[in-house]
Order: sequence, then C-alpha cells, then structure tokens
Amino acid sequence: MDLVCHDPHIVGVVERHPIIDDLLEEWGAALGVDRARYCGHAYRVYNVARRVLGSKRSDDELAVASAFHDLGIWSDGTFDYLAPSIARAQAYIARHAPEMPAALIAEVIENHHRIRRVRFGVDAEVIEAFRRADFVDVSRGWYTAGLDRSFLRELVGVFPYAGFHGMLVRTALSWCVKHPLRPLPMLR
Repeated sequence: MDLVCHDPHIVGVVERHPIIDDLLEEWGAALGVDRARYCGHAYRVYNVARRVLGSKRSDDELAVASAFHDLGIWSDGTFDYLAPSIARAQAYIARHAPEMPAALIAEVIENHHRIRRVRFGVDAEVIEAFRRADFVDVSRGWYTAGLDRSFLRELVGVFPYAGFHGMLVRTALSWCVKHPLRPLPMLR
C-alpha cells in the first residue's frame, strides 16, 4: 500500500478549514496558552495527511481527527490522552455530524502513534496517512513520508512550530516523573 500518490488537485497549503477552526475556537479556553501551538500542529497534520492520502475524499474526517487527536492533553489534563480525545471527537460527531464515520475517526485517533504501519481497519489508507502525517510533524520533518521537503517548508512557513515540540517534551517529562512505569501511554 503506497500512500504517496499525489493528486494534481491537491496543491498548496490549506490555511483554513471550518471544522478545525470551529473546534479550536470551541476548545480555546482548555488549550489556553498552547492554543496557537496546537492549532499549528492540527493544521500541519491535516495538510500532510491530505497530501499523503493523495485525495480529497476524507477531508472532513481528517479535519475532525486533526482537531481532536491530541486534545485530551488539555481537555482532560492527561498525557494518556487517546481515550479522552476519541470520546470528545465522538461526542462532537454525535451532536454536529452524525453522518460522519465515527468509527473511522476513532481508529485514526487510536492509531496515530502506532509504531507499525496500519494495514487493517475501517479505512486503513486514511488511518495510515494520518499516522504518517503526525510522525512527519512530531519529527519536525526529519521523516518526510515521501513528501517533497519544499512542501513541508511551505507548510511550516504558514503554520510555524511556535514551541509545540518544546511543550510536548515538557509535558512528556512531567508525565514520566509521575508515571515512570507508563512513560508513553499513547504508543501502540
């Protein structure tokens, strides 16, 4: 399953998506001082996932997953955030988008830190594209998922890191001190 199949219609960086914007506005108070950092991360992951997937067929699903995938860190105050992030996404879908595939979004969030390639699931191609996109961003583009580095530079130019990675390291270290036997609970 080669996911780097570039659709010529997926050009440039998507700077605004109404779902992402609305959700980040709704959760702005919980995100607090990290709002801009998380917003940038959500948009970078969204854009990379679209590019890796190579089509626009799951844009709204990717937008919901991008907005919610790490939100539990702030909404529930935990580094064991996959279950709370999934619960928040499913509540949103039930209220605002019942036609959206809640099971797919739950699998996307559940598997976005999976170490091995996703080969099975509701839509393994979408899940894998998102997993790879998150790794591109967390690695600061060291891992490119086969994408052109000029696209990644353009993306970071539009959505700067703004201290996102430092915040992640501080959060992880704080969690590790309190939970030394479960240092990275989100890895699968």
